[in-house]
Amino acid sequence: MDSDSKPSFIERLTSLLLREPEDREQLLEILHAAYERNLMDADALTIIEGALAASDTRVTDVMIPRAQMDVIDVDDPMSEIVPVVIEAAHSRFPVVDGDRDKVLGILLAKDLLRIHTEESFDLRDWLRPAVFIPESKRLNVLLREFRVSRNHMAIVVNEYGGVAGLVTIEDVLEQIVGDIEDEYDFDEAHDNIRLDASGRYRVKARTEIEDFNEAFTTKFSDEEFDTVGGLVLRHLGRVPKRNEIVDIEGVRFQVLRADSRRLYTLLVTPPPKSEAGAEDFTG
Repeated sequence: MDSDSKPSFIERLTSLLLREPEDREQLLEILHAAYERNLMDADALTIIEGALAASDTRVTDVMIPRAQMDVIDVDDPMSEIVPVVIEAAHSRFPVVDGDRDKVLGILLAKDLLRIHTEESFDLRDWLRPAVFIPESKRLNVLLREFRVSRNHMAIVVNEYGGVAGLVTIEDVLEQIVGDIEDEYDFDEAHDNIRLDASGRYRVKARTEIEDFNEAFTTKFSDEEFDTVGGLVLRHLGRVPKRNEIVDIEGVRFQVLRADSRRLYTLLVTPPPKSEAGAEDFTG
Protein backbone atom coordinates (compact mmCIF):
# COMPACT_ATOMS: atom_id res chain seq x y z
CA MET A 1 0.00 0.00 0.00
CA ASP A 2 1.61 3.31 -1.09
CA SER A 3 1.67 6.42 1.05
CA ASP A 4 -0.76 8.25 -1.23
CA SER A 5 -3.54 5.75 -0.37
CA LYS A 6 -3.15 6.18 3.37
CA PRO A 7 -5.47 8.60 5.17
CA SER A 8 -3.80 11.85 6.14
CA PHE A 9 -3.20 12.84 9.74
CA ILE A 10 -6.06 15.37 9.55
CA GLU A 11 -8.41 12.73 8.17
CA ARG A 12 -7.49 10.26 10.88
CA LEU A 13 -7.82 12.93 13.58
CA THR A 14 -11.19 14.05 12.23
CA SER A 15 -12.42 10.46 12.11
CA LEU A 16 -11.33 9.91 15.70
CA LEU A 17 -13.03 13.06 16.95
CA LEU A 18 -16.23 12.30 15.08
CA ARG A 19 -16.47 8.63 15.99
CA GLU A 20 -14.87 8.26 19.41
CA PRO A 21 -17.72 7.28 21.77
CA GLU A 22 -18.11 9.18 25.03
CA ASP A 23 -20.08 6.42 26.75
CA ARG A 24 -21.27 2.86 26.23
CA GLU A 25 -24.49 3.91 24.52
CA GLN A 26 -22.57 5.78 21.84
CA LEU A 27 -20.23 2.83 21.43
CA LEU A 28 -23.20 0.52 20.87
CA GLU A 29 -24.66 2.95 18.34
CA ILE A 30 -21.40 2.83 16.37
CA LEU A 31 -21.35 -0.97 16.54
CA HIS A 32 -24.94 -1.23 15.35
CA ALA A 33 -24.19 1.19 12.53
CA ALA A 34 -21.24 -1.01 11.52
CA TYR A 35 -23.54 -4.05 11.54
CA GLU A 36 -26.15 -2.30 9.40
CA ARG A 37 -23.42 -1.43 6.88
CA ASN A 38 -22.29 -5.08 6.82
CA LEU A 39 -18.94 -4.26 8.39
CA MET A 40 -19.52 -7.02 10.95
CA ASP A 41 -21.95 -9.93 11.14
CA ALA A 42 -24.65 -10.52 13.74
CA ASP A 43 -22.59 -13.07 15.66
CA ALA A 44 -19.71 -10.62 16.11
CA LEU A 45 -22.10 -7.90 17.25
CA THR A 46 -23.74 -10.29 19.71
CA ILE A 47 -20.42 -11.31 21.25
CA ILE A 48 -19.31 -7.69 21.67
CA GLU A 49 -22.64 -6.72 23.22
CA GLY A 50 -22.47 -9.72 25.52
CA ALA A 51 -18.92 -8.93 26.60
CA LEU A 52 -19.92 -5.35 27.42
CA ALA A 53 -22.98 -6.50 29.34
CA ALA A 54 -20.96 -9.05 31.33
CA SER A 55 -19.28 -6.28 33.33
CA ASP A 56 -22.71 -5.08 34.49
CA THR A 57 -24.21 -8.51 35.17
CA ARG A 58 -23.95 -10.16 38.57
CA VAL A 59 -23.62 -13.87 39.20
CA THR A 60 -27.00 -13.92 40.94
CA ASP A 61 -28.67 -12.92 37.66
CA VAL A 62 -27.54 -16.06 35.81
CA MET A 63 -26.91 -18.70 38.48
CA ILE A 64 -28.87 -21.91 38.90
CA PRO A 65 -30.89 -21.36 42.11
CA ARG A 66 -30.19 -23.54 45.14
CA ALA A 67 -33.50 -25.39 44.83
CA GLN A 68 -32.69 -26.46 41.25
CA MET A 69 -29.15 -27.67 41.91
CA ASP A 70 -28.51 -31.33 41.15
CA VAL A 71 -26.42 -32.52 44.10
CA ILE A 72 -25.07 -35.80 45.44
CA ASP A 73 -24.93 -36.66 49.12
CA VAL A 74 -21.54 -37.92 50.25
CA ASP A 75 -23.19 -40.90 51.98
CA ASP A 76 -25.21 -42.00 48.93
CA PRO A 77 -24.31 -45.49 47.68
CA MET A 78 -23.02 -45.97 44.15
CA SER A 79 -26.33 -47.59 43.19
CA GLU A 80 -28.06 -44.23 43.83
CA ILE A 81 -25.35 -41.93 42.50
CA VAL A 82 -25.07 -43.43 39.03
CA PRO A 83 -28.79 -43.03 38.10
CA VAL A 84 -28.71 -39.40 39.26
CA VAL A 85 -25.65 -38.64 37.13
CA ILE A 86 -27.12 -40.37 34.08
CA GLU A 87 -30.48 -38.59 34.38
CA ALA A 88 -29.04 -35.11 35.01
CA ALA A 89 -26.34 -35.57 32.35
CA HIS A 90 -24.03 -32.94 33.86
CA SER A 91 -20.25 -33.23 33.88
CA ARG A 92 -19.89 -31.90 37.46
CA PHE A 93 -21.93 -32.32 40.62
CA PRO A 94 -21.67 -30.58 44.00
CA VAL A 95 -21.32 -33.17 46.78
CA VAL A 96 -22.98 -32.22 50.08
CA ASP A 97 -22.99 -33.62 53.57
CA GLY A 98 -26.71 -33.93 54.24
CA ASP A 99 -27.42 -30.22 53.63
CA ARG A 100 -27.02 -27.98 50.57
CA ASP A 101 -25.20 -25.44 52.72
CA LYS A 102 -22.52 -28.06 53.44
CA VAL A 103 -20.78 -28.46 50.09
CA LEU A 104 -17.75 -30.72 50.51
CA GLY A 105 -16.46 -30.59 46.97
CA ILE A 106 -17.17 -31.32 43.32
CA LEU A 107 -17.50 -34.76 41.73
CA LEU A 108 -16.56 -35.11 38.06
CA ALA A 109 -18.87 -37.51 36.25
CA LYS A 110 -15.92 -39.01 34.37
CA ASP A 111 -14.36 -40.11 37.69
CA LEU A 112 -17.28 -42.49 38.18
CA LEU A 113 -15.73 -44.73 35.50
CA ARG A 114 -12.75 -45.32 37.77
CA ILE A 115 -14.71 -45.37 41.02
CA HIS A 116 -17.11 -47.93 39.62
CA THR A 117 -14.30 -50.47 39.24
CA GLU A 118 -13.48 -50.37 42.94
CA GLU A 119 -15.18 -52.81 45.27
CA SER A 120 -15.10 -50.34 48.13
CA PHE A 121 -14.64 -46.60 47.90
CA ASP A 122 -14.94 -43.40 49.89
CA LEU A 123 -16.48 -40.65 47.79
CA ARG A 124 -14.56 -38.05 49.76
CA ASP A 125 -11.32 -39.32 48.23
CA TRP A 126 -12.54 -38.40 44.74
CA LEU A 127 -13.81 -34.87 45.36
CA ARG A 128 -12.26 -31.84 43.69
CA PRO A 129 -12.13 -28.59 45.71
CA ALA A 130 -15.23 -26.42 45.45
CA VAL A 131 -14.87 -22.74 44.58
CA PHE A 132 -17.13 -20.36 46.50
CA ILE A 133 -18.01 -16.89 45.19
CA PRO A 134 -20.33 -14.08 46.38
CA GLU A 135 -23.61 -13.26 44.65
CA SER A 136 -22.32 -9.80 43.77
CA LYS A 137 -19.38 -10.97 41.64
CA ARG A 138 -19.48 -9.66 38.07
CA LEU A 139 -19.48 -12.10 35.17
CA ASN A 140 -16.42 -10.64 33.47
CA VAL A 141 -14.42 -11.11 36.68
CA LEU A 142 -15.71 -14.65 37.14
CA LEU A 143 -14.87 -15.61 33.56
CA ARG A 144 -11.31 -14.40 34.05
CA GLU A 145 -11.06 -16.45 37.26
CA PHE A 146 -12.45 -19.52 35.49
CA ARG A 147 -9.79 -19.17 32.80
CA VAL A 148 -6.92 -18.76 35.28
CA SER A 149 -7.98 -21.54 37.65
CA ARG A 150 -9.41 -23.82 34.93
CA ASN A 151 -12.48 -24.41 37.07
CA HIS A 152 -15.79 -24.77 35.29
CA MET A 153 -18.16 -24.48 38.25
CA ALA A 154 -18.49 -22.21 41.28
CA ILE A 155 -20.81 -22.34 44.28
CA VAL A 156 -22.59 -19.02 44.89
CA VAL A 157 -23.03 -18.00 48.53
CA ASN A 158 -25.10 -15.21 50.06
CA GLU A 159 -24.02 -12.63 52.62
CA TYR A 160 -24.74 -15.07 55.46
CA GLY A 161 -22.55 -17.82 54.02
CA GLY A 162 -25.45 -19.97 52.87
CA VAL A 163 -25.50 -21.57 49.42
CA ALA A 164 -27.62 -19.49 47.02
CA GLY A 165 -26.96 -21.50 43.87
CA LEU A 166 -24.25 -22.45 41.43
CA VAL A 167 -22.86 -21.05 38.20
CA THR A 168 -20.90 -22.77 35.45
CA ILE A 169 -18.63 -21.45 32.75
CA GLU A 170 -21.40 -22.34 30.27
CA ASP A 171 -23.79 -19.97 32.08
CA VAL A 172 -21.25 -17.17 31.71
CA LEU A 173 -20.48 -17.89 28.06
CA GLU A 174 -24.19 -18.05 27.22
CA GLN A 175 -24.50 -14.48 28.43
CA ILE A 176 -21.83 -13.46 25.96
CA VAL A 177 -22.42 -15.61 22.88
CA GLY A 178 -26.06 -16.66 23.35
CA ASP A 179 -27.62 -20.00 24.22
CA ILE A 180 -25.30 -23.00 24.11
CA GLU A 181 -27.37 -26.06 23.32
CA ASP A 182 -26.39 -29.69 23.68
CA GLU A 183 -28.03 -33.02 23.01
CA TYR A 184 -29.34 -33.25 26.53
CA ASP A 185 -31.37 -30.05 26.75
CA PHE A 186 -32.26 -29.17 23.15
CA ASP A 187 -35.85 -30.34 23.34
CA GLU A 188 -36.39 -30.46 27.08
CA ALA A 189 -39.50 -28.31 27.49
CA HIS A 190 -39.46 -28.65 31.29
CA ASP A 191 -36.18 -26.71 31.35
CA ASN A 192 -37.58 -23.77 29.38
CA ILE A 193 -39.03 -22.09 32.47
CA ARG A 194 -36.89 -21.83 35.59
CA LEU A 195 -37.50 -20.05 38.87
CA ASP A 196 -34.97 -17.26 39.39
CA ALA A 197 -33.39 -16.35 42.72
CA SER A 198 -35.33 -13.06 42.64
CA GLY A 199 -38.67 -14.89 42.50
CA ARG A 200 -39.10 -14.19 38.80
CA TYR A 201 -38.76 -16.75 36.02
CA ARG A 202 -36.11 -17.24 33.38
CA VAL A 203 -37.96 -18.27 30.22
CA LYS A 204 -36.32 -19.35 26.98
CA ALA A 205 -37.71 -17.44 24.02
CA ARG A 206 -38.39 -20.71 22.19
CA THR A 207 -40.94 -21.76 24.84
CA GLU A 208 -44.23 -22.71 23.22
CA ILE A 209 -47.11 -20.31 23.88
CA GLU A 210 -49.24 -23.26 24.96
CA ASP A 211 -46.67 -24.28 27.58
CA PHE A 212 -46.30 -20.68 28.77
CA ASN A 213 -50.08 -20.30 29.15
CA GLU A 214 -50.24 -23.53 31.11
CA ALA A 215 -47.40 -22.48 33.42
CA PHE A 216 -48.63 -18.95 34.14
CA THR A 217 -52.40 -19.40 33.58
CA THR A 218 -52.27 -16.75 30.86
CA LYS A 219 -54.34 -16.68 27.67
CA PHE A 220 -51.98 -15.54 24.94
CA SER A 221 -53.06 -16.55 21.44
CA ASP A 222 -50.82 -18.85 19.43
CA GLU A 223 -52.50 -18.19 16.08
CA GLU A 224 -49.90 -15.67 14.83
CA PHE A 225 -46.81 -17.07 16.57
CA ASP A 226 -45.86 -20.28 18.36
CA THR A 227 -43.31 -19.10 20.91
CA VAL A 228 -42.91 -16.54 23.68
CA GLY A 229 -40.13 -14.90 21.68
CA GLY A 230 -42.54 -14.48 18.79
CA LEU A 231 -45.07 -12.90 21.15
CA VAL A 232 -42.56 -10.26 22.31
CA LEU A 233 -41.25 -9.60 18.80
CA ARG A 234 -44.79 -9.18 17.45
CA HIS A 235 -45.70 -6.78 20.25
CA LEU A 236 -42.63 -4.57 19.72
CA GLY A 237 -42.30 -4.97 15.97
CA ARG A 238 -38.51 -5.35 16.30
CA VAL A 239 -35.82 -7.28 18.15
CA PRO A 240 -35.46 -5.71 21.61
CA LYS A 241 -32.14 -4.89 23.27
CA ARG A 242 -30.69 -6.52 26.38
CA ASN A 243 -32.45 -5.48 29.61
CA GLU A 244 -35.31 -3.88 27.67
CA ILE A 245 -38.67 -4.33 29.43
CA VAL A 246 -42.09 -4.80 27.85
CA ASP A 247 -45.46 -5.37 29.54
CA ILE A 248 -48.00 -7.53 27.71
CA GLU A 249 -51.42 -8.14 29.26
CA GLY A 250 -50.15 -7.82 32.81
CA VAL A 251 -47.02 -9.92 32.27
CA ARG A 252 -43.66 -8.15 32.39
CA PHE A 253 -40.90 -9.45 30.09
CA GLN A 254 -37.30 -8.31 30.54
CA VAL A 255 -34.76 -9.29 27.90
CA LEU A 256 -31.82 -11.17 29.39
CA ARG A 257 -30.18 -12.36 26.18
CA ALA A 258 -30.69 -11.26 22.61
CA ASP A 259 -28.64 -10.47 19.55
CA SER A 260 -29.39 -8.41 16.47
CA ARG A 261 -31.59 -11.12 14.97
CA ARG A 262 -33.30 -13.05 17.72
CA LEU A 263 -34.27 -13.40 21.36
CA TYR A 264 -32.74 -16.08 23.56
CA THR A 265 -33.89 -15.63 27.17
CA LEU A 266 -36.45 -13.52 29.00
CA LEU A 267 -36.96 -12.73 32.67
CA VAL A 268 -40.69 -12.93 33.35
CA THR A 269 -42.67 -11.36 36.17
CA PRO A 270 -46.15 -12.91 36.06
CA PRO A 271 -49.29 -11.41 37.58
CA PRO A 272 -49.61 -12.32 41.31
CA LYS A 273 -52.51 -14.70 40.66
CA SER A 274 -50.34 -16.74 38.23
CA GLU A 275 -47.42 -17.50 40.54
CA ALA A 276 -48.76 -20.79 41.87
CA GLY A 277 -49.16 -22.26 38.41
CA ALA A 278 -45.65 -21.27 37.38
CA GLU A 279 -44.11 -22.83 40.49
CA ASP A 280 -45.86 -26.10 39.72
CA PHE A 281 -44.42 -26.05 36.19
CA THR A 282 -40.81 -25.57 37.33
CA GLY A 283 -40.75 -28.34 39.87
